[in-house]
Amino acid sequence: MRISKQNVDVKMSIPGAVIRQQTEFGDMNGSGKISAEYFTLSAGVDTTPLFQGLEGNLCQCPHWGFVLNGQLTTTDKNGVQETVKAHDLFYWPPGHNVKVDADAEIIMFSPQHKHSEVINHMIEKVKG
Repeated sequence: MRISKQNVDVKMSIPGAVIRQQTEFGDMNGSGKISAEYFTLSAGVDTTPLFQGLEGNLCQCPHWGFVLNGQLTTTDKNGVQETVKAHDLFYWPPGHNVKVDADAEIIMFSPQHKHSEVINHMIEKVKG
């Protein structure tokens, strides 16, 4: 399957962040359907307040991805940080927050149902 960025549905667009999600992008054995996501994020974006109310106040969905440009730092439930930058492949296990260190574009693949719940939670948080 091939799809261009412009054809991936925008699920959330706020100052500093655009989240696109293509559902039904494939099927991961044992994890169900996956979605492909293209995130455009500005330096300073921090998911901590958006994840408040989720289990552990963290994203509990795993992600596999690639950093097109920029730099991001994840913090896990134990406070361990890891930084990814342009051209890095990454895996973020469940239980993380993300802070954008430099304007970034990333592509992620995630279990569709679980990450849709997280994205919907963030949309509700932004609504107030």
